[in-house]
Amino acid sequence: MPARPVIKTDASTRRRIRAARRWALRAGSALVLASSVATAAAQTPAQPGGGGSQGSPGQAAAPAGRAAAAVLQGLDKTTARVSTIVAPIGQVVRFGRLEILARTCAKKPPTEPPESAAFLEIVDVRPDSPAVRVFTGWMFASSPAVSAMEHPVYDVWVIDCRLADASAPAPRSSEPESPAPESSVN
Repeated sequence: MPARPVIKTDASTRRRIRAARRWALRAGSALVLASSVATAAAQTPAQPGGGGSQGSPGQAAAPAGRAAAAVLQGLDKTTARVSTIVAPIGQVVRFGRLEILARTCAKKPPTEPPESAAFLEIVDVRPDSPAVRVFTGWMFASSPAVSAMEHPVYDVWVIDCRLADASAPAPRSSEPESPAPESSVN
Protein backbone atom coordinates (compact mmCIF):
# COMPACT_ATOMS: atom_id res chain seq x y z
CA MET A 1 0.00 0.00 0.00
CA PRO A 2 1.49 3.37 -0.97
CA ALA A 3 2.25 5.89 1.77
CA ARG A 4 -0.29 8.63 2.30
CA PRO A 5 0.93 12.05 1.27
CA VAL A 6 1.38 14.58 4.06
CA ILE A 7 -0.85 17.57 3.54
CA LYS A 8 0.10 20.71 5.40
CA THR A 9 -2.79 22.94 6.40
CA ASP A 10 -2.90 26.30 8.06
CA ALA A 11 -4.76 27.01 11.32
CA SER A 12 -7.77 28.47 9.51
CA THR A 13 -8.27 25.32 7.45
CA ARG A 14 -7.90 23.10 10.51
CA ARG A 15 -10.57 25.16 12.33
CA ARG A 16 -12.93 24.78 9.38
CA ILE A 17 -12.33 21.03 9.28
CA ARG A 18 -13.05 20.73 13.03
CA ALA A 19 -16.20 22.86 12.63
CA ALA A 20 -17.38 20.64 9.76
CA ARG A 21 -16.79 17.52 11.87
CA ARG A 22 -18.73 19.03 14.81
CA TRP A 23 -21.58 19.96 12.47
CA ALA A 24 -21.66 16.43 11.04
CA LEU A 25 -21.78 14.93 14.55
CA ARG A 26 -24.61 17.27 15.57
CA ALA A 27 -26.59 16.60 12.41
CA GLY A 28 -26.14 12.84 12.73
CA SER A 29 -27.14 12.83 16.41
CA ALA A 30 -30.17 15.00 15.71
CA LEU A 31 -31.27 12.65 12.92
CA VAL A 32 -30.89 9.59 15.15
CA LEU A 33 -32.89 11.23 17.95
CA ALA A 34 -35.56 12.53 15.56
CA SER A 35 -36.00 9.11 13.99
CA SER A 36 -36.29 7.41 17.39
CA VAL A 37 -38.85 9.99 18.56
CA ALA A 38 -40.81 9.60 15.31
CA THR A 39 -40.73 5.81 15.66
CA ALA A 40 -41.94 6.01 19.26
CA ALA A 41 -44.71 8.43 18.26
CA ALA A 42 -45.80 6.15 15.40
CA GLN A 43 -45.93 3.12 17.72
CA THR A 44 -48.03 4.91 20.37
CA PRO A 45 -51.69 4.06 19.74
CA ALA A 46 -54.15 6.94 19.60
CA GLN A 47 -56.68 6.98 22.40
CA PRO A 48 -60.38 7.60 21.78
CA GLY A 49 -61.57 11.11 22.50
CA GLY A 50 -58.38 12.69 21.16
CA GLY A 51 -56.51 12.38 24.46
CA GLY A 52 -53.04 10.98 24.10
CA SER A 53 -52.45 10.59 27.83
CA GLN A 54 -53.85 8.54 30.64
CA GLY A 55 -55.23 10.02 33.82
CA SER A 56 -58.06 12.29 34.81
CA PRO A 57 -59.69 14.41 32.09
CA GLY A 58 -58.52 17.69 33.65
CA GLN A 59 -54.92 16.54 33.97
CA ALA A 60 -52.61 17.74 31.21
CA ALA A 61 -49.77 15.37 30.49
CA ALA A 62 -47.06 15.25 27.86
CA PRO A 63 -47.28 12.61 25.12
CA ALA A 64 -45.22 9.44 25.50
CA GLY A 65 -41.53 10.27 25.24
CA ARG A 66 -42.15 14.01 25.63
CA ALA A 67 -41.53 15.75 28.91
CA ALA A 68 -43.03 18.59 30.89
CA ALA A 69 -39.62 19.93 31.90
CA ALA A 70 -35.95 19.60 31.07
CA VAL A 71 -33.62 18.96 33.99
CA LEU A 72 -30.34 20.74 33.35
CA GLN A 73 -27.20 21.47 35.28
CA GLY A 74 -25.28 24.69 35.04
CA LEU A 75 -21.75 25.55 36.06
CA ASP A 76 -20.77 29.10 36.96
CA LYS A 77 -17.06 29.01 36.12
CA THR A 78 -16.24 32.08 38.22
CA THR A 79 -17.57 30.59 41.47
CA ALA A 80 -17.21 26.89 40.54
CA ARG A 81 -20.81 26.38 41.69
CA VAL A 82 -22.97 23.74 40.00
CA SER A 83 -26.74 24.27 40.06
CA THR A 84 -29.62 22.04 39.03
CA ILE A 85 -32.08 23.86 36.78
CA VAL A 86 -35.61 22.64 36.12
CA ALA A 87 -36.77 24.32 32.91
CA PRO A 88 -40.48 23.82 32.19
CA ILE A 89 -41.16 23.39 28.47
CA GLY A 90 -42.02 26.73 26.88
CA GLN A 91 -41.02 28.86 29.89
CA VAL A 92 -37.91 30.97 30.32
CA VAL A 93 -35.73 30.29 33.37
CA ARG A 94 -32.68 32.28 34.45
CA PHE A 95 -29.25 30.98 35.37
CA GLY A 96 -26.95 33.87 36.18
CA ARG A 97 -27.00 36.15 33.13
CA LEU A 98 -28.42 33.39 30.92
CA GLU A 99 -32.07 33.02 29.96
CA ILE A 100 -32.83 29.40 29.05
CA LEU A 101 -35.90 28.39 27.06
CA ALA A 102 -36.53 24.66 26.70
CA ARG A 103 -38.62 24.15 23.54
CA THR A 104 -38.93 20.37 23.87
CA CYS A 105 -37.40 17.48 25.75
CA ALA A 106 -37.46 13.87 24.56
CA LYS A 107 -36.64 10.73 26.49
CA LYS A 108 -36.32 7.21 25.09
CA PRO A 109 -38.59 4.52 26.52
CA PRO A 110 -37.17 2.24 29.23
CA THR A 111 -36.88 -0.65 26.76
CA GLU A 112 -34.23 1.22 24.73
CA PRO A 113 -30.78 2.46 25.76
CA PRO A 114 -31.18 5.52 27.99
CA GLU A 115 -31.07 8.89 26.25
CA SER A 116 -32.55 12.28 26.97
CA ALA A 117 -32.25 15.27 24.69
CA ALA A 118 -33.59 18.79 24.88
CA PHE A 119 -33.94 21.52 22.28
CA LEU A 120 -32.75 24.66 24.04
CA GLU A 121 -32.45 28.35 23.24
CA ILE A 122 -29.98 30.13 25.51
CA VAL A 123 -29.55 33.91 25.52
CA ASP A 124 -26.88 35.91 27.35
CA VAL A 125 -28.58 39.01 28.79
CA ARG A 126 -26.29 41.83 29.89
CA PRO A 127 -27.62 45.08 31.34
CA ASP A 128 -25.22 47.27 29.32
CA SER A 129 -25.59 45.63 25.89
CA PRO A 130 -28.22 43.87 23.78
CA ALA A 131 -29.01 40.21 24.43
CA VAL A 132 -26.86 37.72 22.51
CA ARG A 133 -28.04 34.23 21.58
CA VAL A 134 -25.26 31.88 22.64
CA PHE A 135 -26.87 28.52 21.85
CA THR A 136 -29.78 27.13 19.88
CA GLY A 137 -30.08 23.41 19.25
CA TRP A 138 -30.29 19.93 20.68
CA MET A 139 -28.28 18.94 23.74
CA PHE A 140 -27.88 15.25 24.55
CA ALA A 141 -27.53 13.90 28.09
CA SER A 142 -25.37 10.94 27.04
CA SER A 143 -22.85 13.04 25.09
CA PRO A 144 -22.79 16.69 26.16
CA ALA A 145 -19.69 17.44 24.09
CA VAL A 146 -21.52 16.72 20.82
CA SER A 147 -23.41 19.99 21.02
CA ALA A 148 -21.88 22.01 23.80
CA MET A 149 -22.66 25.63 24.57
CA GLU A 150 -19.55 27.77 24.32
CA HIS A 151 -19.59 30.58 26.89
CA PRO A 152 -16.71 32.12 28.86
CA VAL A 153 -18.57 32.15 32.22
CA TYR A 154 -21.25 29.43 32.11
CA ASP A 155 -21.63 25.79 31.07
CA VAL A 156 -25.08 24.22 30.73
CA TRP A 157 -25.85 20.57 29.99
CA VAL A 158 -28.87 18.25 29.96
CA ILE A 159 -29.35 15.73 32.76
CA ASP A 160 -32.84 14.32 32.17
CA CYS A 161 -36.38 15.00 31.03
CA ARG A 162 -39.06 15.17 33.70
CA LEU A 163 -42.33 13.65 32.53
CA ALA A 164 -45.64 15.28 33.43
CA ASP A 165 -46.89 13.64 36.60
CA ALA A 166 -49.35 14.92 39.18
CA SER A 167 -47.48 13.19 42.01
CA ALA A 168 -44.15 14.81 41.14
CA PRO A 169 -42.85 17.50 43.48
CA ALA A 170 -43.04 21.12 42.40
CA PRO A 171 -40.10 22.30 40.28
CA ARG A 172 -37.23 23.78 42.25
CA SER A 173 -35.83 27.20 41.65
CA SER A 174 -32.91 27.52 39.27
CA GLU A 175 -30.91 29.29 41.98
CA PRO A 176 -28.62 27.18 44.15
CA GLU A 177 -29.94 26.35 47.55
CA SER A 178 -28.40 28.24 50.44
CA PRO A 179 -28.49 27.04 54.03
CA ALA A 180 -31.25 28.50 56.17
CA PRO A 181 -30.05 31.14 58.65
CA GLU A 182 -29.86 29.90 62.20
CA SER A 183 -32.30 31.51 64.58
CA SER A 184 -31.77 31.69 68.29
CA VAL A 185 -34.62 30.97 70.65
CA ASN A 186 -34.40 32.80 73.98
